[in-house]
Amino acid sequence: MFNGKHSFKKQERIVSQKLIDELFLSGKSHSLAAFPLRAVFMYIERQEGAQPIQVLMSVPKKRFKHAVDRNRVKRQLREAYRHHRDILLNHIPDDKSIALAFIWLSDAHVPSAVVEKRVVSLLKRIPTPYPSPMEED
Repeated sequence: MFNGKHSFKKQERIVSQKLIDELFLSGKSHSLAAFPLRAVFMYIERQEGAQPIQVLMSVPKKRFKHAVDRNRVKRQLREAYRHHRDILLNHIPDDKSIALAFIWLSDAHVPSAVVEKRVVSLLKRIPTPYPSPMEED
């Protein structure tokens, strides 16, 4: 039976060139690394009907010349992200949204278990935009 909880819909993907440019060129974004991945993220005001998290997955041609290799790595990234996005989803305020890009840094294939571990590490390290009331004391 299909479980919608672990789906990865088009609305969750960054498709807007304007948002991509803002994420990488504006200077408002932050970056974290957990080799072989780098996460670039930025909190933005949530638009009406927008998803709380929008994701971009990039595997440069410089790293893998063949499309089949790039597609395999992107498949590993998508799978790890969709299973663990709740780590980040639970900490996003209702008025904010996060634009998140995963960028592959290695020239070698990595086992899926390692990719999953690194994605989880990055998702846990992304800070929340506001401190929770318990942290203020």
